[in-house]
Amino acid sequence: MIKPLNRTKKAQRTAWKVEDTTRTKGTITPSLYSSKIIKAGALLSDTKALLSAWDPRLSVRENLQHMRHQNLLGKTSRSRAKDILAIFRQRYLVEEDVVRALATIVKHQSNGNTLDKILYFHAVRADALLHDVVIKLLEPQWSRGIMEIDVEEIESALRKWVEEGKTSGHWGGSTLRRVTQGVLSTLRDFGVLQGAVNKRIAPAYLSLPAFAYIAFYLKQHQPSGAKLLDLVDWKLFFLPRDGVERFFLEAHQYGLLEYHVAGSVTRLTFPAETLEEYAYVLTQQSY
Repeated sequence: MIKPLNRTKKAQRTAWKVEDTTRTKGTITPSLYSSKIIKAGALLSDTKALLSAWDPRLSVRENLQHMRHQNLLGKTSRSRAKDILAIFRQRYLVEEDVVRALATIVKHQSNGNTLDKILYFHAVRADALLHDVVIKLLEPQWSRGIMEIDVEEIESALRKWVEEGKTSGHWGGSTLRRVTQGVLSTLRDFGVLQGAVNKRIAPAYLSLPAFAYIAFYLKQHQPSGAKLLDLVDWKLFFLPRDGVERFFLEAHQYGLLEYHVAGSVTRLTFPAETLEEYAYVLTQQSY
Protein backbone atom coordinates (compact mmCIF):
# COMPACT_ATOMS: atom_id res chain seq x y z
CA MET A 1 0.00 0.00 0.00
CA ILE A 2 1.13 3.56 -0.61
CA LYS A 3 2.30 5.43 2.46
CA PRO A 4 0.94 8.95 2.92
CA LEU A 5 3.40 11.68 2.10
CA ASN A 6 5.02 13.48 4.98
CA ARG A 7 3.47 16.94 4.93
CA THR A 8 5.00 18.41 8.07
CA LYS A 9 6.51 21.29 6.10
CA LYS A 10 4.08 24.05 5.24
CA ALA A 11 3.70 24.74 1.55
CA GLN A 12 5.69 27.81 0.60
CA ARG A 13 3.68 30.86 -0.38
CA THR A 14 3.76 31.77 -4.00
CA ALA A 15 4.14 35.27 -5.38
CA TRP A 16 0.48 35.18 -6.42
CA LYS A 17 -0.93 35.49 -2.90
CA VAL A 18 -4.62 34.93 -2.23
CA GLU A 19 -5.59 34.20 -5.83
CA ASP A 20 -3.94 30.78 -5.60
CA THR A 21 -6.20 27.79 -5.11
CA THR A 22 -5.74 25.39 -2.23
CA ARG A 23 -5.89 21.64 -2.48
CA THR A 24 -8.00 19.47 -0.24
CA LYS A 25 -8.23 15.70 -0.72
CA GLY A 26 -7.64 15.88 -4.44
CA THR A 27 -10.04 18.72 -5.09
CA ILE A 28 -9.77 22.47 -5.39
CA THR A 29 -11.39 24.75 -2.84
CA PRO A 30 -12.96 27.97 -4.14
CA SER A 31 -10.70 30.98 -4.45
CA LEU A 32 -10.87 34.43 -5.96
CA TYR A 33 -10.29 34.51 -9.69
CA SER A 34 -7.12 36.27 -10.79
CA SER A 35 -6.58 38.25 -13.99
CA LYS A 36 -2.94 37.19 -14.09
CA ILE A 37 -3.73 34.66 -16.82
CA ILE A 38 -3.08 37.65 -19.10
CA LYS A 39 0.62 37.27 -18.25
CA ALA A 40 0.64 33.48 -18.15
CA GLY A 41 -0.47 31.19 -20.95
CA ALA A 42 0.54 27.54 -21.07
CA LEU A 43 4.28 28.38 -21.12
CA LEU A 44 5.07 24.83 -22.18
CA SER A 45 8.52 25.46 -23.65
CA ASP A 46 9.58 27.68 -20.74
CA THR A 47 8.30 25.17 -18.20
CA LYS A 48 10.15 22.30 -19.85
CA ALA A 49 13.35 24.36 -19.93
CA LEU A 50 13.06 25.01 -16.20
CA LEU A 51 12.27 21.38 -15.42
CA SER A 52 15.18 20.12 -17.49
CA ALA A 53 17.49 22.33 -15.41
CA TRP A 54 15.98 21.31 -12.07
CA ASP A 55 18.59 19.93 -9.67
CA PRO A 56 17.05 17.57 -7.07
CA ARG A 57 20.09 18.07 -4.83
CA LEU A 58 19.16 21.72 -4.34
CA SER A 59 16.25 23.24 -2.46
CA VAL A 60 13.42 25.02 -4.25
CA ARG A 61 14.91 28.38 -3.33
CA GLU A 62 18.38 27.39 -4.54
CA ASN A 63 17.00 26.11 -7.83
CA LEU A 64 15.08 29.33 -8.43
CA GLN A 65 18.12 31.44 -7.57
CA HIS A 66 20.20 29.43 -10.02
CA MET A 67 17.60 29.88 -12.73
CA ARG A 68 17.46 33.63 -12.19
CA HIS A 69 21.21 34.13 -12.06
CA GLN A 70 21.87 31.99 -15.12
CA ASN A 71 18.90 33.46 -17.02
CA LEU A 72 17.99 29.96 -18.12
CA LEU A 73 14.86 31.27 -19.85
CA GLY A 74 16.93 33.53 -22.07
CA LYS A 75 14.60 36.49 -21.54
CA THR A 76 15.90 39.97 -22.33
CA SER A 77 13.42 41.45 -19.85
CA ARG A 78 14.15 40.72 -16.21
CA SER A 79 10.53 41.47 -15.28
CA ARG A 80 9.27 38.91 -17.80
CA ALA A 81 11.60 36.26 -16.43
CA LYS A 82 10.35 37.10 -12.93
CA ASP A 83 6.72 36.74 -14.07
CA ILE A 84 7.40 33.32 -15.59
CA LEU A 85 9.20 32.07 -12.49
CA ALA A 86 6.25 33.23 -10.35
CA ILE A 87 3.86 31.30 -12.58
CA PHE A 88 6.14 28.25 -12.53
CA ARG A 89 6.26 28.41 -8.76
CA GLN A 90 2.48 28.70 -8.40
CA ARG A 91 1.75 25.79 -10.70
CA TYR A 92 4.43 23.26 -9.88
CA LEU A 93 6.31 24.15 -6.68
CA VAL A 94 3.62 24.19 -4.00
CA GLU A 95 4.35 20.48 -3.45
CA GLU A 96 8.03 19.65 -3.82
CA ASP A 97 7.34 16.05 -4.80
CA VAL A 98 5.48 17.36 -7.88
CA VAL A 99 8.44 19.27 -9.34
CA ARG A 100 10.73 16.32 -8.64
CA ALA A 101 8.36 14.00 -10.48
CA LEU A 102 7.99 16.39 -13.41
CA ALA A 103 11.76 16.84 -13.68
CA THR A 104 12.14 13.06 -13.76
CA ILE A 105 9.68 12.81 -16.65
CA VAL A 106 11.41 15.60 -18.60
CA LYS A 107 14.91 14.22 -18.08
CA HIS A 108 13.90 10.75 -19.24
CA GLN A 109 12.34 12.22 -22.37
CA SER A 110 8.87 10.87 -21.89
CA ASN A 111 6.23 11.21 -24.60
CA GLY A 112 5.50 14.89 -25.19
CA ASN A 113 1.73 14.49 -25.07
CA THR A 114 1.99 12.73 -21.72
CA LEU A 115 4.00 15.55 -20.18
CA ASP A 116 1.76 18.25 -21.67
CA LYS A 117 -1.35 16.64 -20.16
CA ILE A 118 0.32 16.36 -16.75
CA LEU A 119 1.44 19.99 -16.88
CA TYR A 120 -2.08 20.98 -17.86
CA PHE A 121 -3.48 19.06 -14.89
CA HIS A 122 -1.26 20.83 -12.37
CA ALA A 123 -1.58 24.26 -14.02
CA VAL A 124 -5.38 24.18 -14.08
CA ARG A 125 -5.62 22.92 -10.51
CA ALA A 126 -3.44 25.86 -9.45
CA ASP A 127 -5.63 28.48 -11.14
CA ALA A 128 -9.25 28.75 -9.98
CA LEU A 129 -10.33 30.64 -13.09
CA LEU A 130 -8.90 28.13 -15.57
CA HIS A 131 -10.28 25.29 -13.49
CA ASP A 132 -13.82 26.65 -13.37
CA VAL A 133 -13.91 27.61 -17.04
CA VAL A 134 -13.22 23.97 -17.91
CA ILE A 135 -15.43 22.39 -15.23
CA LYS A 136 -18.37 24.82 -15.22
CA LEU A 137 -18.44 25.99 -18.84
CA LEU A 138 -16.62 23.65 -21.23
CA GLU A 139 -17.38 20.24 -19.72
CA PRO A 140 -21.17 20.77 -19.59
CA GLN A 141 -21.03 22.06 -23.17
CA TRP A 142 -18.99 19.02 -24.25
CA SER A 143 -21.44 16.66 -22.53
CA ARG A 144 -24.22 18.17 -24.70
CA GLY A 145 -22.17 17.49 -27.83
CA ILE A 146 -21.45 21.18 -28.54
CA MET A 147 -17.82 21.60 -29.57
CA GLU A 148 -17.77 25.12 -31.02
CA ILE A 149 -16.68 27.84 -28.60
CA ASP A 150 -18.73 31.03 -28.50
CA VAL A 151 -16.28 33.63 -27.20
CA GLU A 152 -19.09 36.03 -26.32
CA GLU A 153 -20.75 33.37 -24.15
CA ILE A 154 -17.49 32.71 -22.31
CA GLU A 155 -16.95 36.43 -21.79
CA SER A 156 -20.56 36.81 -20.59
CA ALA A 157 -20.05 34.02 -18.04
CA LEU A 158 -16.87 35.68 -16.78
CA ARG A 159 -18.69 39.02 -16.55
CA LYS A 160 -21.32 37.36 -14.36
CA TRP A 161 -18.59 35.97 -12.09
CA VAL A 162 -17.14 39.47 -11.77
CA GLU A 163 -20.57 40.83 -10.81
CA GLU A 164 -20.93 38.05 -8.23
CA GLY A 165 -17.71 39.19 -6.56
CA LYS A 166 -15.69 36.10 -7.47
CA THR A 167 -12.69 38.05 -8.75
CA SER A 168 -9.81 39.59 -6.81
CA GLY A 169 -10.81 43.02 -8.12
CA HIS A 170 -13.20 44.67 -10.54
CA TRP A 171 -12.50 43.92 -14.20
CA GLY A 172 -13.40 46.57 -16.73
CA GLY A 173 -14.44 45.70 -20.26
CA SER A 174 -10.88 45.73 -21.61
CA THR A 175 -9.56 43.52 -18.80
CA LEU A 176 -12.48 41.14 -19.21
CA ARG A 177 -11.78 40.70 -22.91
CA ARG A 178 -8.07 40.16 -22.30
CA VAL A 179 -8.76 37.62 -19.56
CA THR A 180 -11.20 35.76 -21.80
CA GLN A 181 -8.65 35.65 -24.61
CA GLY A 182 -5.92 34.61 -22.18
CA VAL A 183 -7.98 31.73 -20.82
CA LEU A 184 -8.93 30.44 -24.27
CA SER A 185 -5.39 30.78 -25.64
CA THR A 186 -3.97 28.95 -22.65
CA LEU A 187 -6.43 26.09 -23.03
CA ARG A 188 -5.64 25.93 -26.74
CA ASP A 189 -1.91 25.69 -26.05
CA PHE A 190 -2.58 22.90 -23.55
CA GLY A 191 -4.52 21.04 -26.25
CA VAL A 192 -7.96 21.34 -24.64
CA LEU A 193 -9.13 23.64 -27.43
CA GLN A 194 -8.06 23.91 -31.05
CA GLY A 195 -8.17 26.66 -33.62
CA ALA A 196 -6.27 29.93 -33.89
CA VAL A 197 -9.30 32.18 -34.32
CA ASN A 198 -12.46 30.07 -34.23
CA LYS A 199 -11.91 27.73 -31.32
CA ARG A 200 -13.58 24.44 -30.56
CA ILE A 201 -13.15 21.72 -27.96
CA ALA A 202 -10.44 19.35 -29.18
CA PRO A 203 -11.03 15.59 -29.34
CA ALA A 204 -10.47 14.28 -25.81
CA TYR A 205 -7.22 12.36 -25.47
CA LEU A 206 -5.35 11.28 -22.38
CA SER A 207 -2.40 8.91 -22.65
CA LEU A 208 -2.28 5.91 -20.32
CA PRO A 209 0.88 7.02 -18.45
CA ALA A 210 -0.57 10.54 -17.97
CA PHE A 211 -3.72 8.97 -16.51
CA ALA A 212 -1.67 6.72 -14.22
CA TYR A 213 0.42 9.66 -12.97
CA ILE A 214 -2.70 11.71 -12.22
CA ALA A 215 -4.34 8.73 -10.50
CA PHE A 216 -1.27 8.30 -8.26
CA TYR A 217 -1.25 12.01 -7.40
CA LEU A 218 -4.95 12.05 -6.58
CA LYS A 219 -4.67 8.84 -4.54
CA GLN A 220 -2.29 10.65 -2.20
CA HIS A 221 -5.07 13.16 -1.49
CA GLN A 222 -8.05 10.79 -1.66
CA PRO A 223 -7.18 7.37 -0.17
CA SER A 224 -10.55 5.84 -1.05
CA GLY A 225 -10.29 4.01 -4.36
CA ALA A 226 -14.06 4.13 -4.83
CA LYS A 227 -14.28 7.89 -4.25
CA LEU A 228 -11.29 8.44 -6.51
CA LEU A 229 -13.36 7.44 -9.53
CA ASP A 230 -15.84 10.25 -8.88
CA LEU A 231 -13.44 13.15 -8.31
CA VAL A 232 -14.25 16.28 -10.29
CA ASP A 233 -10.63 16.37 -11.51
CA TRP A 234 -11.41 13.80 -14.22
CA LYS A 235 -13.76 16.29 -15.84
CA LEU A 236 -10.69 18.35 -16.71
CA PHE A 237 -10.20 15.65 -19.37
CA PHE A 238 -13.93 15.22 -20.13
CA LEU A 239 -13.82 11.75 -18.61
CA PRO A 240 -17.09 10.26 -17.34
CA ARG A 241 -16.97 7.72 -14.52
CA ASP A 242 -17.07 4.70 -16.81
CA GLY A 243 -14.21 6.20 -18.81
CA VAL A 244 -12.14 6.54 -15.63
CA GLU A 245 -12.87 2.93 -14.75
CA ARG A 246 -11.80 1.74 -18.21
CA PHE A 247 -8.51 3.59 -17.78
CA PHE A 248 -7.94 1.88 -14.43
CA LEU A 249 -8.58 -1.51 -15.99
CA GLU A 250 -6.17 -0.80 -18.84
CA ALA A 251 -3.50 0.51 -16.47
CA HIS A 252 -3.94 -2.67 -14.43
CA GLN A 253 -3.39 -4.79 -17.55
CA TYR A 254 -0.11 -2.99 -18.24
CA GLY A 255 1.08 -3.43 -14.67
CA LEU A 256 1.06 0.30 -13.88
CA LEU A 257 -1.17 -0.29 -10.87
CA GLU A 258 -3.38 -2.93 -9.27
CA TYR A 259 -7.08 -2.30 -9.49
CA HIS A 260 -9.59 -4.73 -8.00
CA VAL A 261 -13.29 -4.30 -7.36
CA ALA A 262 -15.33 -6.69 -5.21
CA GLY A 263 -18.84 -5.46 -4.52
CA SER A 264 -18.58 -2.11 -2.78
CA VAL A 265 -14.87 -2.57 -2.05
CA THR A 266 -12.31 -1.04 -4.42
CA ARG A 267 -8.63 -1.85 -3.94
CA LEU A 268 -6.07 0.36 -5.69
CA THR A 269 -2.30 0.10 -5.21
CA PHE A 270 0.77 1.32 -7.09
CA PRO A 271 4.29 -0.11 -7.57
CA ALA A 272 6.00 2.90 -5.98
CA GLU A 273 6.05 4.81 -2.72
CA THR A 274 6.47 8.40 -3.95
CA LEU A 275 5.31 10.44 -6.92
CA GLU A 276 8.91 10.87 -8.06
CA GLU A 277 9.51 7.10 -7.97
CA TYR A 278 6.29 6.47 -9.84
CA ALA A 279 7.20 9.04 -12.49
CA TYR A 280 10.39 7.10 -13.12
CA VAL A 281 8.42 3.85 -13.38
CA LEU A 282 6.19 5.41 -16.02
CA THR A 283 9.16 6.56 -18.12
CA GLN A 284 10.52 3.00 -18.26
CA GLN A 285 7.36 1.48 -19.73
CA SER A 286 6.49 0.99 -23.40
CA TYR A 287 2.89 1.17 -24.54
